[in-house]
Amino acid sequence: MKQKKIPMRTCVVTKEKYPKKELIRVVRTPENTVVVDETGKVNGHGAYIKKDIEVLNSAKKTKVLDRFLEIEVNEEVYNELENIINE
Repeated sequence: MKQKKIPMRTCVVTKEKYPKKELIRVVRTPENTVVVDETGKVNGHGAYIKKDIEVLNSAKKTKVLDRFLEIEVNEEVYNELENIINE
């Protein structure tokens, strides 16, 4: 039987490729709001970040998500990401 292909995505912080399930997608929607996309199906420009608290802290410090999404990411989004990682 043929093996199913595992989708790989690149973390915007570490620049490493991981299976899509190990990452969290953050999206800038067409309405210019930033949301955390747990389904992977929200319309808009997305960026992936590894499910790791150290990577999240690094992203917050360097504002890498702001650059990738070309919009300011507010503290609520970072808090939501932290809650998802800690689950």
